[in-house]
Amino acid sequence: MSKLRMDKFLSSQLNLSRADAKRLLREGRVTLNGKPVRKGEQQLDPEADAVCLDGTRIGYAAHLYLMLHKPSGVVSSTDSPGDVTVVDLVPEPMRRPGLFPAGRLDKDTTGFVLLTDDGAFAHEILAPGKHVPKTYHVTLTRRVTRDEQREIEAGLDLPDARLKPAALRFLHDAPDDGLPVYEIVLTQGIYHQIKRMFLHFGNPVVRLHRVSIGALTLDPALAPGDCRLLSDAELQKLRSKN
Repeated sequence: MSKLRMDKFLSSQLNLSRADAKRLLREGRVTLNGKPVRKGEQQLDPEADAVCLDGTRIGYAAHLYLMLHKPSGVVSSTDSPGDVTVVDLVPEPMRRPGLFPAGRLDKDTTGFVLLTDDGAFAHEILAPGKHVPKTYHVTLTRRVTRDEQREIEAGLDLPDARLKPAALRFLHDAPDDGLPVYEIVLTQGIYHQIKRMFLHFGNPVVRLHRVSIGALTLDPALAPGDCRLLSDAELQKLRSKN
């Protein structure tokens, strides 16, 4: 495997800033194959070398799984000239080659984006046959009528697509502008699905925010633009799919 800098290894495996990783090194708390290391640029093979913090070996995760709180105006892509991408928001020490968003949100949509370099895992989440539910909060121009809700929950026919039944419930009126906010749960990923669904009824979407993927909900402590590593328990929640 290609080598990594020690400070980058510590940052990615312990979810630390590069500055905090360097502080651990300066304090003499890190060893490489039993010998103290104080320089962040020290090279290591993460699969072959033993890195310890305060005498405890740091396990190496072969793949990276990140929860990102995507703000509006950011593109769900790895590269988009002239735009800020979700990958651009990942702190440099946590980045890896091949990191990509497992599922896209529109540029003006906010909320939970999963970033990973594990293609097989992303397929589990994204493949249409997996039917992993995704939950959104959608702010609309007006309230949904009972007939409209019945159509949405029965499965809506658009001119070019048949939409699967979607669960819909009213949450509250937005405190800033009084517009109605609904929770909607989808199990398919048609392009611009939610926006097209409500536009079909002449009820344009004002704001759209993804709150969960499967059983895993966006961490409320994550500010827009921030991300963090997923725990093993959170990965299991994603794999549970519902």
